[in-house]
Amino acid sequence: MSRINTPTNQKLLTNVAVVRIKKCGKRFEIACYKNKVISWREGIEKDLDEVLQSHTVFGNVSKGEVAKKADLLKCFEELKGDHTEICKLILTKGDLQVSDKERQAQQEAMFKDIATVISDKCVNPESKRPYPVSIIEKAMKECHIAVKPNKNSKQQALETIGKLQASIPIERAMMRMKVVTPVRASNKIRKCLSKLGQGVKVESEEKVEEEMVMILLVDPGQYRGIDQLVKDETQGAGSMELLNLKEVRDDEEKLE
Repeated sequence: MSRINTPTNQKLLTNVAVVRIKKCGKRFEIACYKNKVISWREGIEKDLDEVLQSHTVFGNVSKGEVAKKADLLKCFEELKGDHTEICKLILTKGDLQVSDKERQAQQEAMFKDIATVISDKCVNPESKRPYPVSIIEKAMKECHIAVKPNKNSKQQALETIGKLQASIPIERAMMRMKVVTPVRASNKIRKCLSKLGQGVKVESEEKVEEEMVMILLVDPGQYRGIDQLVKDETQGAGSMELLNLKEVRDDEEKLE
């Protein structure tokens, strides 16, 4: 029985996700496992072998055509033709090739993920209650929010919150924190906190012996700055404790 051999410059792979980049007027592709490219880009998957089907750079994955060594040396000169390093570069900067149906499914899933993150991190500033995901999705559609496949859901959610304010009253849920400082440093810390505007609200203050205990409502974006402020102004004698990740009323259900 006759046998058909695959040419040596061909390497056939199946069930792949293709990532493509164009350099020097030429096309270079890598073959990845489905659903792993986004995980790699978001830092969830760190094992390259779990992402790449082959540490090989192709000219055309579907035809199994391996890229010519001369082209790799010319177009990726700084990487000296190293297939693995070139694969990493393409994996990071290349365009993920998906069918229209797959693309639509991915966009719909990411759209819902973004809405879920916003629902979890935000509240109605008047009622201090979170919105259900369905309301966030409706507001996103009204504001014509477009999904960006090369950015992760959390990053896009944080960028979207401000845009949604044109459609619904919404803000980041404040964190409740306890700050304990020596009395001598409390006045200066209080003045510094007041300069942060609405990002920080002092709920209560109480002097306990030689210490001042403050309960604060803090915008999550101010957390690191306040932490550093307490450390610097008390020379390490102060402390900060997170009481609640979100200041949310739990006596009623989510807004409908």
